Amino acid sequence: MAKVAFIGLGVMGYPMAGHLVKQGHEVTVYNRTTSKATQWVEQFGGQLALTPKDAAKGQDFVFTCVGNDDDLRQVVLGEQGVAHGMHPSAVLVDHTTASADVAREIAAHLALRNIAFLDAPVSGGQAGAENGVLTVMMGGEQTHYDAVKPVIDAYSRCAELLGPVGAGQLTKMVNQICIAGVVQGLAEGLHFAKSAGLDGLKVIEVISKGAAQSWQMENRYQTMWQGKYDFGFAIDWMRKDLGIALDEARRNGSHLPVAALVDQFYSEVQAMKGNRWDTSSLLARLEKSRS
Repeated sequence: MAKVAFIGLGVMGYPMAGHLVKQGHEVTVYNRTTSKATQWVEQFGGQLALTPKDAAKGQDFVFTCVGNDDDLRQVVLGEQGVAHGMHPSAVLVDHTTASADVAREIAAHLALRNIAFLDAPVSGGQAGAENGVLTVMMGGEQTHYDAVKPVIDAYSRCAELLGPVGAGQLTKMVNQICIAGVVQGLAEGLHFAKSAGLDGLKVIEVISKGAAQSWQMENRYQTMWQGKYDFGFAIDWMRKDLGIALDEARRNGSHLPVAALVDQFYSEVQAMKGNRWDTSSLLARLEKSRS
């Protein structure tokens, strides 16, 4: 069992940290909104810290799961950041979906303190976090991955090392690029089924047994058909992720016409006040255009 800190108790971090307690690890948490951390301690036990620095003191591993690059820099390198509390030879594991550049930047700062770093964004959404079955994409050194893998197993069903620091974030970009195209295809298929007068639920029951099957189809077709989107992975978050991927593509010379188009479609859903709707709400945009 390990001594760990978990920084960031949002919809993902809150259950992830809880799984660590359930597996017997000694957990200290920090959250920018202290009431959320207090609630977590009341539910799971563990300790509450008032700064990231204090949370990191004496820990074997520190996990971060925050909003974006700037949030990550603040909780790691800021005046009260974890870098000022971690002891040499400790490992920082970042679950934020952020840029590969910030991962490399933070790794370089921490290396000066002899602190190891792994970028480790996750996939699986809130349900995956709550059920402890996330996919974790990791970048860093093998020895550090080997050390933290048994701890991460508390909330993951797959955690793989994909290359040096930054590789985890780059892999998450691939993940989001693929999802964008799949969700748009599913939205167009359901839109076509409605326009053709088909029973969309029966249609999906049939085609999901064939080559068209996807996670999005299996998990989202019913709510999409019913026009329910007030849950799941928010469009604001997806646009942040696609923005990171499109920026990286401009640097490495990739061409992502579908991802760029779907990002534009998401901006139209935002204009419909769907910022917090699930990403499957691409269908709502098509339904609006039909009406």
